[in-house]
Amino acid sequence: MNKKFIVAGVVILLLVSAVGYWIYHSKNQDDTQLTLYGNVDIRQVSLAFENAGRIQSLTVQEGDRVSKGQVLGQLDVNALKIQIAQAEANLDIQAQAVKQQKVGARPEEIAQARAQLTSAQAEQAKALVDYNRVKTIYNDTSGHAISKQELDAAKSKKSTTEASVKVAQAALDLRLLGDRQEQREATLAQFKAAEANLNLLKYQLSQADLRSPVHAIVRARLQEPGDMTTAQKPVYTLALTDPKWIRVYVSETDLSSVTMGEAAQVYTDANPDQAIIGKIGYISSVAEFTPKTVQTEDLRTNLVYEVRIYVDDAKDRLKMGQPVTVKLQKNQAKE
Repeated sequence: MNKKFIVAGVVILLLVSAVGYWIYHSKNQDDTQLTLYGNVDIRQVSLAFENAGRIQSLTVQEGDRVSKGQVLGQLDVNALKIQIAQAEANLDIQAQAVKQQKVGARPEEIAQARAQLTSAQAEQAKALVDYNRVKTIYNDTSGHAISKQELDAAKSKKSTTEASVKVAQAALDLRLLGDRQEQREATLAQFKAAEANLNLLKYQLSQADLRSPVHAIVRARLQEPGDMTTAQKPVYTLALTDPKWIRVYVSETDLSSVTMGEAAQVYTDANPDQAIIGKIGYISSVAEFTPKTVQTEDLRTNLVYEVRIYVDDAKDRLKMGQPVTVKLQKNQAKE
């Protein structure tokens, strides 16, 4: 009987020791480890075409991984190509005008202007001779041999030929001098405007391809081929896979226990035994009320500070909005 009591006493002593050790170990672990609760936060990109038009094709679906620069869709560009052809023709016309002004008049044009001046001078000389002759006869005969009307006609002919000589001389001078500086600058400005318009159309053609700006995962496909789209209507929503972080909130009493760059372990409900390694990358300097989506043991009305845990999730186990548990080692030196 005594032996039974002794054995029972030993068993009870062992149980008490085990419970005591477990309580002490749990308490000691709680004192050195900080457990936080939060959600996975992933940035998103709303991707839209830069120009309005009809969607010709879309190449990816929800859940597809896309790389930076990959073409995700195209607009119908038939009308734009016609506009580019028109702009190229207009630019060629303006280029020829600039070239013509730089070269100046051709030798044949100058020779033609000289010939017209010579002809006008000959007509002027003949008209002058005829006028002097008619005037002499009119004066010698006191107007009996030639009428006053004939004298006036000869005088008018002389004036007309003098004016023709001035016109021909001015035309030759213009050929020799070329266009004025103002006209050359105006023609050059028209050429530059045509060139800029062509470059704009070519840029719009290049933007007809919708390319991914980053490595990401397609979260939503919001339009389909044949839809009319604008720059204000997103076609895809992309979820960025890097960076990926956990948003948690730390109470003021625990704020001194966390530091920038500190290592952290992230656990999900689906895999509570598999830690995802991360580190603290942001600690807010402004207190706020705990969001309703965050579950903590303290009252929701307590003021907390936002902390972001940046994680390396190469296997893409964390999804946007997913609730997670974060465990940090408390900074004992500050406590």
